[in-house]
Amino acid sequence: MSSPRSRREFLTASALTGLALPAAAHASIDAPKPAPPAMAPAPPAPAPVMRKRKLGKTGLEVTEVAFGCMITSDQSVIERAADLGVNLFDTARGYQGGNNERLVGAALKGRRDKVFISTKSGGKTKEEALAHLDESLKQLDTDHVDIWYLHGKKTAEEITDELLDAQRVAKEQGKIRFAGVSLHAGHEVVVPAAIQKKMDVVLITYNFTMGDRNDALMKSLHDAGVGVVAMKVMAGGRGPEAVALREKLAAQGGMLAALKWTLRNPFVHTTIPSTTDMAQLDENLRAMAEPWAPADEKKLVARLERIRTDYCSMCGQCEGTCPQGLPVADVLRYLTYAEGYGQFALGREQFLAMPAAQRDVRCGDCAECAVRCPQGVEVARRLTRAQTLFA
Repeated sequence: MSSPRSRREFLTASALTGLALPAAAHASIDAPKPAPPAMAPAPPAPAPVMRKRKLGKTGLEVTEVAFGCMITSDQSVIERAADLGVNLFDTARGYQGGNNERLVGAALKGRRDKVFISTKSGGKTKEEALAHLDESLKQLDTDHVDIWYLHGKKTAEEITDELLDAQRVAKEQGKIRFAGVSLHAGHEVVVPAAIQKKMDVVLITYNFTMGDRNDALMKSLHDAGVGVVAMKVMAGGRGPEAVALREKLAAQGGMLAALKWTLRNPFVHTTIPSTTDMAQLDENLRAMAEPWAPADEKKLVARLERIRTDYCSMCGQCEGTCPQGLPVADVLRYLTYAEGYGQFALGREQFLAMPAAQRDVRCGDCAECAVRCPQGVEVARRLTRAQTLFA
């Protein structure tokens, strides 16, 4: 018969047994667990559709949606657009106090052979225009631009032989490839003059607020082999001062619908919507992939009602109707620069560049405004706003 174990021996054996029992459990815990099944990598986002059209007789194949750089301050947005395949970038020496060309040049450095650049001069003489061009080339850090526009002409007489000679000389020197003219107003006279003077490209205001008003002119440019670039395609609302309106319209698809409306016209070869951030860039690029739909028309009808009393479509019908000689459409355009595109300095600069007799007009001095806008713009209110803001 075995002798009874002492209390110490019992506790020691129990302890050992107790430690031994969980050993299997420890083994199961410590043993490597089977790796979870590997998750399949997310499929890459589809590359945006990059449809192109021929820019008149220039032979340039340009993306239907190009890039208007006027209000862009984020260099990475321009870089991403170029990397995605957008191949036309529009700027001007006067944008952002002269800094916009420098930004564009820096963004496109190393990409120059894959893109086209357009810029502009508002010079009044041959010497001034050519000096502007040299300055632009320096700021853009390039030896040439693809399109050089005579900027903001609204009469045929403003496209002078002297300025045409400046474009001829610039071509001969290899500083520009193609000559153009840009216009905000005076479509009926500037477009025929551009054709007659054998311009390569015309940059023209064109958006849904105009309906079919300028369609025949667009066709005449196309038929003459002139490249047609549409600007102001969003009818304002893309600048920092229009954040609330922009967000509301973007949520409703109004911006995208406006761009799709412009691209419906086969005589428009490309568009240069202003772009400030990645979200706007992505939205713009969708216009090349998504067809126009009946729902888009409803969005634009609603948008037109919201902006009708504020937005000047530059129809020119108010030209010469102000008894005090105020260039009404021009002043309203300067106001759009400030409030619609966030370019207060540019708007004020152009307002202050008017002759003193126009600059000093105050609409409040008139008992009643004689100017009537057929599109419904509240002219007196908007002119007063511009005079208050810029004076």
